[in-house]
Amino acid sequence: MAANHPEHTNDLINESSPYLLQHAHNPVNWKPWNNEVLDLAKKENKLLLISVGYSACHWCHVMENESFEDDAVAELMNTNYINIKVDREERPDIDHVYMNAVQVMTGMGGWPMNVVALPDGRPVWGGTYFRKEQWMDALKQISHLHETQPEKLTEYAAKLEKGLKQIQIIEPVESSEGLKREFFGPIIDKWKASFDHKNGGYNRSPKFMMPNNFEFLLRFAFQNSDEELMDHCILTLDKMSWGGVYDPIEGGFSRYSVDERWHVPHFEKMLYDNAQLVQLYSKAYKITKNEWYREVVEKTLEFVSLEMTDSSGAFYSALDADSENQKGIKEEGAYYVWKEEELKEILGEEFKLFSELYNINNYGKWEEGKYVLIRTDTTQRIAEKFEISEKELKKILATAHAKLKKERRKRPKPGLDDKSLTSWNAMMISGYLEAYKAFEKEEYLNQARNNADFIIKNQIQDDGRLLHTYKNGKSSINAYLEDYAFCIDAFLNLYEATFETGYLNYAENLTEIADKDFHDLKSNLYFFTSAKDRPLVTNTIEVSDNVIPASNSVMAKNLFRLGKLTGEMVNIRQSEKMLQNIVDKIQDYPQSYSNWLDLLMNFTYPYYEIALTGNNFQSFGTFFRKKYLPNIVLAGSDSQSKLPVLKDRLVENKDLIYICEGGSCQLPLESKTDAIQLISQV
Repeated sequence: MAANHPEHTNDLINESSPYLLQHAHNPVNWKPWNNEVLDLAKKENKLLLISVGYSACHWCHVMENESFEDDAVAELMNTNYINIKVDREERPDIDHVYMNAVQVMTGMGGWPMNVVALPDGRPVWGGTYFRKEQWMDALKQISHLHETQPEKLTEYAAKLEKGLKQIQIIEPVESSEGLKREFFGPIIDKWKASFDHKNGGYNRSPKFMMPNNFEFLLRFAFQNSDEELMDHCILTLDKMSWGGVYDPIEGGFSRYSVDERWHVPHFEKMLYDNAQLVQLYSKAYKITKNEWYREVVEKTLEFVSLEMTDSSGAFYSALDADSENQKGIKEEGAYYVWKEEELKEILGEEFKLFSELYNINNYGKWEEGKYVLIRTDTTQRIAEKFEISEKELKKILATAHAKLKKERRKRPKPGLDDKSLTSWNAMMISGYLEAYKAFEKEEYLNQARNNADFIIKNQIQDDGRLLHTYKNGKSSINAYLEDYAFCIDAFLNLYEATFETGYLNYAENLTEIADKDFHDLKSNLYFFTSAKDRPLVTNTIEVSDNVIPASNSVMAKNLFRLGKLTGEMVNIRQSEKMLQNIVDKIQDYPQSYSNWLDLLMNFTYPYYEIALTGNNFQSFGTFFRKKYLPNIVLAGSDSQSKLPVLKDRLVENKDLIYICEGGSCQLPLESKTDAIQLISQV
């Protein structure tokens, strides 16, 4: 065996990531991912052991307790490997590359993700969570092979590298056929076959919310008057927000449900889920005017404001699933769950009604006498059952919620991941803006502006480029495509919410940099990692929409909107080329391409540029923003503007609405009602 190097120590104590700091006192000589460590591995010809996770990951904690805190395991790892700990949220580029490798090797993925790689970074073995014995056996075998038959590992690494590079190849499509509306029919039919008609969402467990899927399906149902599809979207939104994945006491959604009923969540609360779900429920409110959706949005934003917002205006990343129970032992969900006796004692006379609504019975029971609150009915029907008004019921519930909130606050809180990620912050800006548009609450616009100011001040460098992460006043790590994509989207949304051209300028500047640093001329798509960064084993091109939409699909939609607002047709052509290269992939598994399908609707259904001019352009803007209009961009001004969509459109003492399609405008209208009727004719 290679000699141990006593000078190698656990270097994570100097890091800012809460996840890395959690491992800073392990006996394992963990290193952060950096050039020095990678160069050291090559120099010493030692295998790399790359372990990837994140602070709110339950099984990451389990593996740490069982293996990484164990002296015998640590000695084995330190002797034979250079051990690198990676926060997947700080370094999504590393996560992408090695997750692809693990999925190729094992057919599945997840976190913690553990990979052994050659000194040059090429993976040779990997998986997710391992029990201590499995872990030690595997590490012994691999290090023995590295010493006795290194050529076998090198040969396997070369084959795997070739396979991983093949996955990344996206051949450009030169299509003369154009994009057609008929494409949707068979895809939607196939999609419907996967629905859970009883519980909403998809017919499987665990259940992830997949907000981008339902944003697209909601739009498609609305624009095609597909009642069956619309009913399923509403059923899904109801069931998710009634289930344990939503926290009715303090607001906010957990990451996913372990069962098919949305009942028992994996209790971690992530910023990106809540950002997207606020957008989804705000849009659904515009369609349904369902007051429950308003409550879900308001309570979720209250949670974000109280628990996830820094004094700088930055948003934190996550709340852990685990917290200390009454015995001081960390346990998943300890902060959130209740026992029946506890509820009776806290709620007193409100218990009867509360227990009826939230199923404090066999249906709502989880394990060991604990209950996760789950609803199965509307407040209206519960009120009828108790022969009281719905208003009275809501008053009783508000009192019960306040009591439980006060009691819960006495419990030890789950751990907070207080780093701020540029991409997730930008998503939350868009969440606040959708809520502002739906509910006209000025505080939501102010929160969005505050966070945009934080990004402008801290995350945009002097050369206009973005940084990815921020903590304790320090910004670091060169940004990824996802940071540019979501920031451009947020700045476009800020422009449409305020009509301030400064935000549009930021969107244009960031798009220029993305074109310089990320654009792949071969595929017409964008690499995930900047050309300015040290290359990894493979250069990822992210195209599949998952719990977060793919950075390329967001970028393609940005280019489309930018083109519509600025009249730069080159952007719209670029967006179309990107979409053409993906279309053939969609049919096999449409759920992984919902954001691309949303873009396809922009090209195959009427899409309008709306220009508002005159003294009342802002109140006209409010009128349009309150409507569910997924097929428009909005521009406005009360003065002469150089923006092509507004240029030469101002007429003194007149408030005018121009409805344009592809730059060609109809005669201006003065009536908002007439304008809406014109837009609504799909």
